[in-house]
Amino acid sequence: MSRTYEIMILLDNELVRAGWKEAKAVATGLIEKHGGQVLTARRWDERKLAYKIRQRRRGTYLLGYATLDANGVAALRRELDLTENVLRYLILSAAEVPAEERALAEAESAAGFVVPPPPFEDSADADEGPEEEPEEPEEAVTPAGELAEEEV
Repeated sequence: MSRTYEIMILLDNELVRAGWKEAKAVATGLIEKHGGQVLTARRWDERKLAYKIRQRRRGTYLLGYATLDANGVAALRRELDLTENVLRYLILSAAEVPAEERALAEAESAAGFVVPPPPFEDSADADEGPEEEPEEPEEAVTPAGELAEEEV
């Protein structure tokens, strides 16, 4: 029995730089490969990540809705885990596709829609210096034979 799922996929910006339509085709192709029917798929946002994932500092989120059966979900999860261009993903059960999502997906599919390219600051080849850690104040060292006033 097929159910509707909300699927959020965090894509590597290297894939997105090659072209959004191609990146979207890769993600939706994975869903269709496992017996799913993609109802909607759109670019949700491009964001800076809270921490590095596979040496990347930024990623582009794809938000999609699809119908899959239980076996298809398990196989899709396995495939997403092994796909190098997928940094993270989340699959949730959904009652239906929200009308607003359908409208946004249709607007993205319109002929005049342009997706801005992601910035280059997340490139793994970028020459990055080591991240500086804030200096901690040095603690006063008490000689071994003497006790500090608080310890008495």
